[in-house]
Amino acid sequence: MAFNIMVAEDSATMRAVVKKTVEMAGVPVGRFFEVSHGKEAMEILENNWIDVVLSDINMPVMGGMELLAEIKNHDDFRHIPVIFITTESSEARIEEAKRLGVDGYIKKPFQPETIKTILYDVLERAFQHTVEAPPQPAAEDDKGMDF
Repeated sequence: MAFNIMVAEDSATMRAVVKKTVEMAGVPVGRFFEVSHGKEAMEILENNWIDVVLSDINMPVMGGMELLAEIKNHDDFRHIPVIFITTESSEARIEEAKRLGVDGYIKKPFQPETIKTILYDVLERAFQHTVEAPPQPAAEDDKGMDF
């Protein structure tokens, strides 16, 4: 399963770094969507299937907190996980993000391994209900039984 990932970040350089890091992490990507603020993100969400949003908090027009609130309050989008990748490190902002329903929080500067770990964790939690459990082999003493 490949994931459609939106990167919401006002710095084109940082968007490129995030994309490259996700690719290096081995996450199967169907398509990347890049936006420079939350209003663009909402427009993309209206017309495209997005599996996860990686967003900065501080962006012009509509920042990450407002974007998070819009996503989590929208009936069609509330299931989409949002991960913040930001320089914001105040406990008050982190708590506000948690209260609004953020699924992951990565502080800049970050190590590629951090994005990989948090992204896989968030995707696993978000999609575990859609992945079927593999069939279990029959127990040794069940072999030959037809009921």
